[in-house]
Amino acid sequence: MHKHPPPVPRPPRVPAPAAEAPREAPVRRSSDEMRVYGLNACLAIFQRRPDDVRKVYLSEARLGALKAVLAWCVERRLGYRVVENADLDKLTQSQHHEGVCFEVRRRPLLSLSTLLQRLPPPKPALLVWLDGVGNPHNFGAVLRSAANFGVKGLILPRESALNVSGAALRVAEGGAEAVPIAQTAPGEDVFGALRNAEIEVAATVPRAGESLYAAALPSRLVFVLGAEGSGVRQALVDRAGRHLTIPGSGAVESLNVAASAAVLFGEYYRQQSAAAERKNFRKR
Repeated sequence: MHKHPPPVPRPPRVPAPAAEAPREAPVRRSSDEMRVYGLNACLAIFQRRPDDVRKVYLSEARLGALKAVLAWCVERRLGYRVVENADLDKLTQSQHHEGVCFEVRRRPLLSLSTLLQRLPPPKPALLVWLDGVGNPHNFGAVLRSAANFGVKGLILPRESALNVSGAALRVAEGGAEAVPIAQTAPGEDVFGALRNAEIEVAATVPRAGESLYAAALPSRLVFVLGAEGSGVRQALVDRAGRHLTIPGSGAVESLNVAASAAVLFGEYYRQQSAAAERKNFRKR
């Protein structure tokens, strides 16, 4: 009688890990979505607009810090993956992701008219207008300072090379979520719109302007900041009602745009805080 050989036992099936790392960044993503990275940047989005979160990638080291985010993902059936830092490097195209990356819906830019409608006079309002600035890290640093000092909005020209990128949001450390961003329309009379909103325009110049610390800054004001090297375009300087210079030792020609912004915002904040204290004192 012919005997069949005994069956060869199959190796035990090893289940795939629940959070298998992607080998490469997904190639398809909606045009209205973007990747944001950096712990504070991601947490700020989750706190202010959690419904815009679409997917979460995180390192194992961030499980504790992002516990609430993961609970939200489970409740909403959103995808999340625990991945290695090398995978986050690929997803973000950066080594400064701080162990987390969100895919989120983009926050649309406002029109200038919409921004100004939110700031009716005579309430104090400080804005910043970036002219020719193209470095995303400077952009992020300006947003961070703007959030800290309560700037009510940031204006980008239509032709600006800046966009709200993951790099800018990481440097902003969550500040981008607190500062509305508007973009001008082609041919829009920005000076006329600001004048109608009773907002004075102050162009920053490296020399020959009024000293920032000697100027009585109005409560409704926009600082125009230019790129390093070229500065604010002369056409804007000529139309601005004020020209302000940050005084210094002269050891360097000027501060970069991010440092200038922090100094300008801080002085405006100081003056407005002092004015509010005087007003409250008179009411006593």
